[in-house]
Amino acid sequence: MVITPMIRSNMCINAHPKGCAADVKHQINFIEKKFTERGIFNNVPKNAPKTVLVLGCSTGYGLASRITAAFGYKATTIGVSFEKEGSDGNDGSREKTGTPGWYNNMAFDKFAKEAGLEAVTFNGDAFSHEMRKNVIDTLKKMGRKVDLLVYSVASSVRVDPDNGTIYRSVLKPIGKVFSGATIDCLTGKISTISAEPATAEEAANTVKVMGGEDWALWVRQLKTAGVLAEGVKTVAYSYIGPKLSHAIYRDGTIGGAKKHLEATALELNKELQNELHGEAYVSVNKGLVTRSSAVIPIIPMYISVLFKVMKEMGNHEGCIEQMERLLTERLYTDASVPTDENHLIRIDDYELDPKVQEEVDKRMATVTQENLAEMGDLEGYRHDFLATNGFDIEGVDYTQNVATLTSI
Repeated sequence: MVITPMIRSNMCINAHPKGCAADVKHQINFIEKKFTERGIFNNVPKNAPKTVLVLGCSTGYGLASRITAAFGYKATTIGVSFEKEGSDGNDGSREKTGTPGWYNNMAFDKFAKEAGLEAVTFNGDAFSHEMRKNVIDTLKKMGRKVDLLVYSVASSVRVDPDNGTIYRSVLKPIGKVFSGATIDCLTGKISTISAEPATAEEAANTVKVMGGEDWALWVRQLKTAGVLAEGVKTVAYSYIGPKLSHAIYRDGTIGGAKKHLEATALELNKELQNELHGEAYVSVNKGLVTRSSAVIPIIPMYISVLFKVMKEMGNHEGCIEQMERLLTERLYTDASVPTDENHLIRIDDYELDPKVQEEVDKRMATVTQENLAEMGDLEGYRHDFLATNGFDIEGVDYTQNVATLTSI
């Protein structure tokens, strides 16, 4: 069949197998080129990570982290994510594409094998004790200890592994309704959407899902099992963003969860330093187009304008550029890891550069439907929106039939 994007309520609900694979390959090519330019592709530093566990490995920053570690540093990688496979309907099920992460993982495993890299990918619930046991047993069987643990789990639901309680996260403001402009990614039409304030229970549940509790469980269980290396580093990802988005993000339910994540990093940092001379960090990353960002008030408009400004200033980055810089210029240098006064690694430094934000604010105040193409980067936003699901990827012929939905 010929696969075209299926857009519902500003979300893409299908994926293109070949497009996903091509996008993974583009990221690998970038890493190999960048590491060659840095002089470390064939001369890996002694302090580089050798065994990397990526929780939430299938898309976005998690996938980019795994690609950087594997194809840049030649590290053995173990990835964990929860994805749905594709179906051709031959078994009586409904014919449907898999999730983008399903194809991304398949592509990563294929390219890693071709490159002679050791890689293991688990598909299942990262929140479960069973998955932790599977990873621990695999590490012991491989005779390896993790020296870099990346926590990039993004989920709307978490089942408590001890008592089975189901928690659901929400992206809502606290205290009052928040309204803002959004952009239809296909038509470019600007409209206004609103988000109702969260209840106290919703806010608490969001922390349970997206805070630091599960990250700490992983670190402590791996440590107890003896599969964390001396000097291990672990990093989780967060976002702060500009003041105009704080009401819906930093000061909303997700922001509350991220603050809990940041507090957890301080606890884990002390524990790891005392027991393994290790380190724990939260990296604050740049705002990007994600599968869910299109339905958040103000974010699509802001991202579109931000992209235009940063591309004009020559400092725009996507996931793979961000993670390449995080590992090579922050986590693995000859010096100590640079952080701000709150022990946060700031890879959002280009985005929040005063010159960038000044220009973004100026344009946000004057953007209209008529001048959107001039003020913002609608085409770039649309490309990234589609690319997260394997569409609009350079080198892929989308008029060709896809033979199967079960593989790449």
